[in-house]
Amino acid sequence: MSNNDFILPKDFPELKNDTFLRAARGEEPEHVPVWCMRQAGRYLPEFREIRAGKDFFDTCRSPENCCELTLQPLRRFPFDASIIFSDILVIPQAMGMEVQMLTGKGPTFTDPLKEPEDLQRLRAKVDVNKELDYVFKAITLTRHKIEGKVPLIGFTGAPWTLMSYMIEGGGSTTHSKAKRWLYRHPDSSHMLLKMLADVIVEYLVGQVAAGAQALQVFESHAGILGPVEFREFSLPYLRDIARRVKDRLKEKGQDVPMIVFAKDAHYALEELSESHYEVVSLDWTIDPRSARERTGEKVSLQGNMDPCALYAPKEQISDIVRKMLEGFGTRGYIANLGHGLYPDMDPENVGAFVDAVHQHSKLLIKQK
Repeated sequence: MSNNDFILPKDFPELKNDTFLRAARGEEPEHVPVWCMRQAGRYLPEFREIRAGKDFFDTCRSPENCCELTLQPLRRFPFDASIIFSDILVIPQAMGMEVQMLTGKGPTFTDPLKEPEDLQRLRAKVDVNKELDYVFKAITLTRHKIEGKVPLIGFTGAPWTLMSYMIEGGGSTTHSKAKRWLYRHPDSSHMLLKMLADVIVEYLVGQVAAGAQALQVFESHAGILGPVEFREFSLPYLRDIARRVKDRLKEKGQDVPMIVFAKDAHYALEELSESHYEVVSLDWTIDPRSARERTGEKVSLQGNMDPCALYAPKEQISDIVRKMLEGFGTRGYIANLGHGLYPDMDPENVGAFVDAVHQHSKLLIKQK
């Protein structure tokens, strides 16, 4: 047992940079805040050094390693938020499924769900404080070690995205096995989605209790669904999670902004903006001005530079950022990528992206 096991989720250092939280609430801070999905990632040599020779999920289960990996990008770049290092597939693991991260293949379930009767293999009730306490400990430790520099974001995968992994057994281009369930076993699909939503609510509430200052829900596989299927098998659960988490937090006198990222769900932008989330995160295929028009003043927006733009020369990155900022505006806006950073990206170009957001947004605000 390490000394970190005795660190409690209280008496956290005072927050010094609240630009991210203010933008999430619809305000206009002194500059547009910026962070990157997968900012703790393989593009950093120090990340690869910590991870070398270690099992991925063993790393996820080590609060000390998760804390260190979360803090690494903050030592390099002036990000305005951090996100705890973890993985969305810790929830299927907590429900009794075995998942491995295989080199060159990615997440792999040893025994995926094949038919509705397989649902009986899952834990109907999950004690998140027992099964996922390592995530909570990582959040608490990181909140202390971050010393109030920036807010810490907790996160989860959304029910449909987790369901698709649990049935496909890993990544997929068509998600045809999971979608087969939606058409052939709609009742069992809803049963599984509800089971997942119940665990997710407890998990997110637990993350806030541990010290998370904002929450993001990743519906990474939204785009594989058409509008009709999305409105039946994804959107109701996204809304249910946000509503229940907020109700639970309200009972405790807590309130943190929530972000929803439904990748490629262009057709549902209006509905997502009316789903109890303060922020809607966007992928790079949505025009910033169009997103503003379609969501109005209802939510803040986050995103949405194409991650591959970071392969461009630094001057071009600066120009792309300026145009993105002009499209979104500087109020109620958090700059980010439209997806996560890729392993082969140059850290210097990530730094150029962050600097460009700060510089151009300060100028735009000054010109008002």
